[in-house]
Amino acid sequence: MPSVYPFRAVQYRAGSGDVSNLVAPPYDVLDAAGKQSLLNRDPGNIVGIDLPHVPAKELGPPEAYESANRAYRDLLTRGTLSQRSKPAMFAYVQTFEFMGQTWRRKGMACTVSTEPLGPRPGGGILPHEQTFSGPKEDRLALMKSTRTQLSPIFGLLADESGRATALVEKVIASRRPDLTADLGDGVKHEVWTVDDPGTIKAYQDALAGEDVFIADGHHRYNTAVNYLDWLESQAPVPADHPARRTMFVLVGMSDPGLAIGPTHRVLGGMKDYTIDNFIEASAGVLNVEPVENDPHRLLDAIESISARENTNVIGVLDFATGLCYCAWPAVDDPLEDRFSDKSEAWRSLDVAIIQHLIVEEICQPALNAGNPVKWAFPHSIDEVLAIGRGGETGAGGGAGFAQIALIVRPTPLDSVRDVSRACEVMPQKSTFFYPKLATGLFINPLE
Repeated sequence: MPSVYPFRAVQYRAGSGDVSNLVAPPYDVLDAAGKQSLLNRDPGNIVGIDLPHVPAKELGPPEAYESANRAYRDLLTRGTLSQRSKPAMFAYVQTFEFMGQTWRRKGMACTVSTEPLGPRPGGGILPHEQTFSGPKEDRLALMKSTRTQLSPIFGLLADESGRATALVEKVIASRRPDLTADLGDGVKHEVWTVDDPGTIKAYQDALAGEDVFIADGHHRYNTAVNYLDWLESQAPVPADHPARRTMFVLVGMSDPGLAIGPTHRVLGGMKDYTIDNFIEASAGVLNVEPVENDPHRLLDAIESISARENTNVIGVLDFATGLCYCAWPAVDDPLEDRFSDKSEAWRSLDVAIIQHLIVEEICQPALNAGNPVKWAFPHSIDEVLAIGRGGETGAGGGAGFAQIALIVRPTPLDSVRDVSRACEVMPQKSTFFYPKLATGLFINPLE
């Protein structure tokens, strides 16, 4: 894999103690009210720097990024933030409830050589989802202003031997954590500083030859590459310049605490949509079967029909009538003709079936005069129903938006690995690795 390094992190409270009021969720899951709530806890909360304007899905005014930089420099001057004198890695554990059980996900925060995405001899950095220009423009403007990487990228390692995960487990079993945080959302964050050369070397050796799969943070990693390119366009960049390294939290796929949830789709904006029109337009493309009219039972119905049909099965909820269905392709490998150049792993993704079969072959041409549909991407059935009632959540929505929900199972971890290794990318919002990494536990200075 690309070389892995310790780094001189900037941290709150000199990297020791409780920082619950100072750290935040990632910028892309917060709205204006969420930002203000965090600042009410402590005006020095990292959100005041990491989310300089709302929404962060587009480029904001220059003064927003200038203000973020002033806030960052002020916290350094006052000593609220300080930079470590000795490079370190950081074992990072998140304990949480998910899908009815307790999980404990373990990773290591470090920096990784900033390289273009794609396979490389000895291991590359591999994406699995598409990215969009707006968020990258916002993040690049913030990085140029603050000259920092504020949030770590969430990376996965195949770690088939389990050596990397075992090393992290050894660190966390050795003593109490140095840094803790609880944002009140049911996720406990614990951090152990690792600065002894022996453990660092052992971790580096465990990762030799490994690919890094980006689980979350595609836009931010692209931003790190773009920032380095921008620096190089201004002047020669030394080999040891901090921008040549990008902060990651790396988690082994063998870690039993690695939880993946679904990302459902809610569609709207179709001028000719009714559930009867949808079923009629699906003839010959989808098999559609009525199931119990309880959205919370749709996943059970999907599992049952999938076992019977041995194919992709999508749950369907019509908001106007409350009727529930399951749908599956009328033919085997329905995307093969259009996407023969794609791997079988990619063509068998539920999210690819939805985007390229259901939306592009049914919804857009038959129900919306060939025009694009509107999307929202909720993670739970309760959030699906909230959007159906006209709510606007972090996943999207709003009054009069929702027409039909398409319910999916979580994308399998094997699919993430196989699609990434085939140098392909999934449709947007294909995976949901829960929970998100916290922002503010460690900051990577780029100057």
